[in-house]
Amino acid sequence: MANVTDLQSKYSKLAQEYSKLRAQNQVLKKAVVDEQTASCSLKDELKQKEQSLRKVEQEMDSLSFRNQQLTKRVELLQEELLLSESKSKKSKNKGDSPSQVSLQTQSVFDEDLQKKIQENERLHIQFHEADEQFRRQEAQLRVRLDQLEKESEQHQAVVDALNRKYTDAIEKLQNDKALLEVNAQTLEREAKDCRIRTEECQQQLRKYQSEVSSQLKHSSSVIQEKVPFNDTQLSDYNSLNVPLHNRRHQLKARDVAAQALGFVQSLVSALLNLHSYTEQRVHIYPLDSSIEAISPVNLKFSQYLHENASYLRPLEEDLLQLHHSITEDSITALETLVKLQDFSRSFSSYSSFLQKILPYQLQSLEEDCEASLCTAALASKNRQLQKDMKKLTAVFQKLKSYVALLALPSVCSDAMCQSSANAVFTQMSACLHGLHDAATELSQHYSQKASLEQGLPTVTQKLCTTNECLLSSLASLTNSCGKMATFFSNNLDFLASCPGYGPRGGFLNPQQADSVMENKRRAATYMSTIRKVQSESVPYREALANRHVLTSSTESREGLMQQVAQSQEKISRLEQEKEHWLLEAQLGQVRLQKEIQRIAQLEAQITTGHPPETHSAADGPDPMCADAPEPLQDTSVIGMLTITPCSESAADQESREHLIKHHYMSRVSEITAQLQMCDSKAVHFHAECRAVAKRLAMAEKSRETLTEELKVAHQNITRLQDELSTTKRSYEDQLSMMSDHLCSMNDTLSKQRDEIDSLKLASKERR
Repeated sequence: MANVTDLQSKYSKLAQEYSKLRAQNQVLKKAVVDEQTASCSLKDELKQKEQSLRKVEQEMDSLSFRNQQLTKRVELLQEELLLSESKSKKSKNKGDSPSQVSLQTQSVFDEDLQKKIQENERLHIQFHEADEQFRRQEAQLRVRLDQLEKESEQHQAVVDALNRKYTDAIEKLQNDKALLEVNAQTLEREAKDCRIRTEECQQQLRKYQSEVSSQLKHSSSVIQEKVPFNDTQLSDYNSLNVPLHNRRHQLKARDVAAQALGFVQSLVSALLNLHSYTEQRVHIYPLDSSIEAISPVNLKFSQYLHENASYLRPLEEDLLQLHHSITEDSITALETLVKLQDFSRSFSSYSSFLQKILPYQLQSLEEDCEASLCTAALASKNRQLQKDMKKLTAVFQKLKSYVALLALPSVCSDAMCQSSANAVFTQMSACLHGLHDAATELSQHYSQKASLEQGLPTVTQKLCTTNECLLSSLASLTNSCGKMATFFSNNLDFLASCPGYGPRGGFLNPQQADSVMENKRRAATYMSTIRKVQSESVPYREALANRHVLTSSTESREGLMQQVAQSQEKISRLEQEKEHWLLEAQLGQVRLQKEIQRIAQLEAQITTGHPPETHSAADGPDPMCADAPEPLQDTSVIGMLTITPCSESAADQESREHLIKHHYMSRVSEITAQLQMCDSKAVHFHAECRAVAKRLAMAEKSRETLTEELKVAHQNITRLQDELSTTKRSYEDQLSMMSDHLCSMNDTLSKQRDEIDSLKLASKERR
């Protein structure tokens, strides 16, 4: 039911988170819609600006066209002016009237020209201003467009990221919801099964109670009739009874031992650091050993401190061995903890080590007080540290005594009763609290001393770092001591309580523990042999028939295996021959192609009417030129050509040039074909490589998704395993509670038997 409530609470939390994410998604959708509307408005504004830009461009085109027209008009007017000037020069000798007319026309033309020039200048100025304004507007619009594009890209990226994030979150929540629903259904089914089982257990409990009551009546009648004495009243008879085994106490003891081991390990590491840094400080202050020799007391003190690991490491190792000795199948009590004696010895040796180094430590602090730069405040702190070290050593001595008392029952079982053990545990808890107080005072006083030393003028960086390390080790020592004291106080009831082992009213010794575990192993093996299902026997005749069938089948199998091996060898040999003949066929095909080419060349030479020797430039020298020198070979990148130097006719020279040209052209065509083939192959390979790279990227993405799915599956598996372990643990706890109930019933039965015996004895005495 607790698991169901936890799942319901988790489901409600997931539903709340889902609703929050849904609300956030709505807000994001609204923001996206607003951004889209803003981008649309900006696009409309951009379109309007472009339209205005086009209008301005059209106006510029019209102005330029008008300007061109005006320039042409001005040129025409200038030409007319020149013509008029030439005419006026010709008609100089004529009367005054034509000169006046020409002057009037000239003045008219000048005025018209002046107006056109001014208009042209005005148009040029307007054109220049419009062009500059257009450029400024274009630059502003482009800058604005770039900014808007960047903002839209950023908003789009944010929107895409948020969409991906929230889609992933929604998918994950949906998957978790489905898993939780499946788990809820399974837990409901398990709860139903548990209810059914509890009902069955209750029915069995009623049945067992009825059976136990009937057995109680029967046993009480048997005891009244046939039991001659009560073995629990006499210690000699009671020691012969077999003690019980408490599994729950064992699990609790192992857990407590594991926690104690962790605390002791932290304490040992803190003490190791404290002793090591103290040794380092002795070599630094008040005298630096690298510059001058330190005092004999500090030298001896550092030698003793160097041996701290040989006293502290056995503490950790012995407690680890003690933790390993406490198992589920063992019996843990003060009487059976043999490894506790080794831990007691190691602890006593460490306390002796503290007693040994205490005088040297006090003397070293005295030397610190006698230093030239030691102030009164620093000397008072050193005296307080001396008191703290004495107190700490005394607390360790007390702890040594208590641990030795606890280890005594490992040797002698009758040395201490339960009340004395309770008193020892109580005193040990108080002593651990005293150890925590002493460590706290030591840490406080040393921190004050370090702050005072830091104010000295001759302090070095090495001393400051050593003091910081010492303070950190003291802080860890105080922390570990506080944790140990709290842990011991919390588990004091468990440590001081009787574990329930041993016969009624007596103590348990190691021999009895061994006998209990031996009886338990024997009972387990006996029950396993009883529950083991024996295999069914086979009749003798059927076994003989099966043997004949098996022998014949094995012989046939061996023969078939030999045939298979032979056939495999034959197949391999035939495959080798096949490869050989395939190679021979390829070589023959190549030779045939060469012969066909040679025959075709010979036929072509015969048809041309030239002898074969003159047409082939590589066949050797001409037989008609026997006295000619040896042929020369011309080698190049394209190929090799054999040249025969001999006196030939003009036709032979032409044929030779034709052959050379034909040879080089054929070589060039072959090389170009090979180059084209290589280019096509390279393109094909490049395309294949790109396709393979894309496939590789897709495969990597699929691999990453699959790995993520695998991680999720592993997490689900671990979660389901944890749930299964919790359910198993709950069932085991229920079974252990049932077994404890049965044990308590047995105890009540035994008490009732004892009361019946006592009543019988009392009735007999009265008679």
